[in-house]
Amino acid sequence: MKEALVLDFGGVISRTLFETHDLSEKALGLAPGTLTWRGPFDPAGDAAWRAMQAGEMSERDYWALRMRETGELVGETWTEFPQFVGRVRGAEPAAVIRPEALAVIGRVKGAGKKLAILSNELDLFYGKDFRQKLPFLELFDVIVDATYTGILKPDPRAYASVSTELNLPPEACVFVDDQKKNVRGAVEAGMVSVHFDVTAPGESYAAALRLLGLD
Repeated sequence: MKEALVLDFGGVISRTLFETHDLSEKALGLAPGTLTWRGPFDPAGDAAWRAMQAGEMSERDYWALRMRETGELVGETWTEFPQFVGRVRGAEPAAVIRPEALAVIGRVKGAGKKLAILSNELDLFYGKDFRQKLPFLELFDVIVDATYTGILKPDPRAYASVSTELNLPPEACVFVDDQKKNVRGAVEAGMVSVHFDVTAPGESYAAALRLLGLD
């Protein structure tokens, strides 16, 4: 029986920056349509995204590139990801949380199952104050953030750490991530996994609920 839902944060719980270009452009004072990189929504038009998917650059390097490019558009130099995210998403991070995520989190918690986040860069990317603006995070039993552990998915130790903190075997966990390499890592670690499709979040969350027996 599956007893826990383990979620990535960026892309799974929060909408991606690709989906919120309109909000970013408004926050930065840029003309609509200025930001053109679309990642999984237009792989053909995003060479850096394709390079990341091919393993030619890391996810952190991809976002460092986008941070540098976006800063140049407004004449600013950002050296840390929270500066980037803070500028493009403003002071209302709740506005970019997926409603599907909130519904599923409530459903899982109400069923008495455990909730965890396994992220490679939660505080690194969003900043330490970010969590305080999202009260629903208090519903999570465990948050494992490689900002502090230094162990990045798909390292097997990342999955082992979250299952250990949940006090559950890996096979009792349903893991959800939008990066295929991280999903493969979870499967190799013994977790049942869902590759989250950011273009169809409702379907991906429905698949996770079915695995938890909550469909």
